[in-house]
Amino acid sequence: MKVIGVVGLPASGKGEFSRIARSMGIPVVVMGDVIREAVTRAGLPVTDKNLGETAGKLRRERGMPAIAELCIPAIEQAGGPLVLVDGIRGDAEVDLFRSRFTGFILIGVDAPFEARLARLSSRGREDDLLSREELRERDQREISWGLGRALARADFLILNDSTVEAFEEQARQLLEEIREAPCP
Repeated sequence: MKVIGVVGLPASGKGEFSRIARSMGIPVVVMGDVIREAVTRAGLPVTDKNLGETAGKLRRERGMPAIAELCIPAIEQAGGPLVLVDGIRGDAEVDLFRSRFTGFILIGVDAPFEARLARLSSRGREDDLLSREELRERDQREISWGLGRALARADFLILNDSTVEAFEEQARQLLEEIREAPCP
């Protein structure tokens, strides 16, 4: 099984990349779902603050690759020759996935700050932030988990600074190339 990981700052286009993969029949495991489930189990509202605190707590208690470890069963159960993991937040997660899945491929998605801020105000998720300062704080929190180091280790980088159609074309082409490449 080939496993692709996707890393990027908030609202860079990771979710859109995953949507495109799903439309191509590729199973997707969303790392943030593990955190959302933990927040819900704790009886807390799903807000950026609660998600960030819960993710931080899991990482303090279980180590920096905690979220990745919790996702491994879902990845293995997804079946199929190719599975995409959305939402890598740090280099420790990349290390775990590379040690667990031979030929793990990391795709970075990058977008300018202003474009990401505009997307957050329009996509309507309950944990989305609306202010510049809150997005900067969220970026810093995720960078502190090793997101910048993970992004620097991407095997492929897609710049999402144009239209949705242009991004989709790049994503589909890359996913097709990966799907068609021989297994490691």
